[in-house]
Amino acid sequence: MNKKTKIEELKEYLKKVEYLGSSISLLHWDSVVNMPKDAIEYRSEMIGYLTGESYKLTTSEKMKEFIDYFSGIDDLDNLTKAMIEKITKDYNYAMKIPEAEYVQYEIDKALAQSAWEEAKKKKYFSIFKPHLAKIIAYNKRFSEYWGFVNNKYDGLLDIYEPGMTTERLDVVFGELRESLVDLLQRIKNSNNKTDDTFLKGNYSVESQRKLGETILRQIGYDYEKRGRIDVSEHPFTTNFGNKDVRITTKYDTSDFRPAIFSMIHEGGHGIYEQNIPDELEGTSLGSGASMGMHESQSRFYENILGKSMEFWSYFYPKFHETYKELEGVELISFYKAINRVEPSLIRIDADELTYSLHIIIRYEMEKLLINSDINIDDVPRLWNEKYKEYLGVEPENDADGVLQDVHWSGGDFGYFPTYALGNLYGAQIFNKLKEEIPDWNQKICSGDFSSVTKWLKENIHQYGAILKPAELIKKVTGEELSAKYFIEYLNDKFGKLYGV
Repeated sequence: MNKKTKIEELKEYLKKVEYLGSSISLLHWDSVVNMPKDAIEYRSEMIGYLTGESYKLTTSEKMKEFIDYFSGIDDLDNLTKAMIEKITKDYNYAMKIPEAEYVQYEIDKALAQSAWEEAKKKKYFSIFKPHLAKIIAYNKRFSEYWGFVNNKYDGLLDIYEPGMTTERLDVVFGELRESLVDLLQRIKNSNNKTDDTFLKGNYSVESQRKLGETILRQIGYDYEKRGRIDVSEHPFTTNFGNKDVRITTKYDTSDFRPAIFSMIHEGGHGIYEQNIPDELEGTSLGSGASMGMHESQSRFYENILGKSMEFWSYFYPKFHETYKELEGVELISFYKAINRVEPSLIRIDADELTYSLHIIIRYEMEKLLINSDINIDDVPRLWNEKYKEYLGVEPENDADGVLQDVHWSGGDFGYFPTYALGNLYGAQIFNKLKEEIPDWNQKICSGDFSSVTKWLKENIHQYGAILKPAELIKKVTGEELSAKYFIEYLNDKFGKLYGV
């Protein structure tokens, strides 16, 4: 069999793995969007079974045969090289986890998510604690299986951000935190206060949905043929190929901001996935380069564009016409209100400036938990202490504190840092985009997002996961990842807003 035929055979095999992965994702999506509560146990068994089948394909003799065959060939093109590297990493990672343990992990994650939802509703961490303890234990063992003994957290971080380490993150986040604290303090000391109380009102779910859909269509999310919007406790994006990319949001009838900005955020993820080329189907590379790079797109649309004066110069009239609460409110006042800096308890509601401090808290907590430097009984207390120290606020209950995020119930340790990395990537990419599309701001003011989205597709989206994040950011901007562009962006934007 020649090389070309073997590549096609591998792609057909990988399609089977993708089919199972999409089926599992669809069941997870349905679990939080549609599923009756009492169906959780049977659903978790379904997920466990399909996970087992996926595990078998990923670790089969056939997969090893593919890996062995291509490992002896030097003249592979970049796509095939990346494909072989990806399946080899997945194979080695999966083979080091006992199959029965891997399947049970998927079952326990489904149960943990259900417990988290109940715990959040009742505001009691104790309901979720035994499930969280199980999930942490799994992740510790997995990291050890993969050879990460001294710092188990590095093994988990590598899943979401290939090549990233805690040593590197400590430096980058240290620089970021210092700058954030300095700018935040200057704003606190200024006499320039911003009022956003006029944004509170009575906003129907239907009106928010329609306005959100309008924005999503305009920025480039294909809602008509390849996407949909649903409701879940925690907004998220999932996809089953590039032609079925779904987002969710959560509505608050007293304030349209949570739903609208979460839709823009998830829309950024969705646009990325919808722009992945068809040619990457069956390669295991038909996704974003990393979660950090994915977050660069979602937070670019949500904040850099979605909270800009240019963006609202176009969209504000539609909101002004819809909501009587905005009668008499000028655009500049609205712009200042949606960009108001105010330390808060809830990550997803945080302003653009303080958001990364929420992430740094989670990053520090995760390192402690995975490396056994903290007892699980102390989690709520330490969480609250960090919020008081870093942001000057303290949760009154666990729902507003340690239970606010769904991530830990799904075993996503190592995921949170990618949100802050996304801010850094996004600002650095934006700096390059402005050079190549000098009239970007005029286009956005007129409601034309096509040039920006096309540029992102050509420079980011089209590569899928062929390039690692470090390679991609270097290819796009000509530089290694740097925190300076995000720091400059924040100081410029909020320095002007608050006169500091």
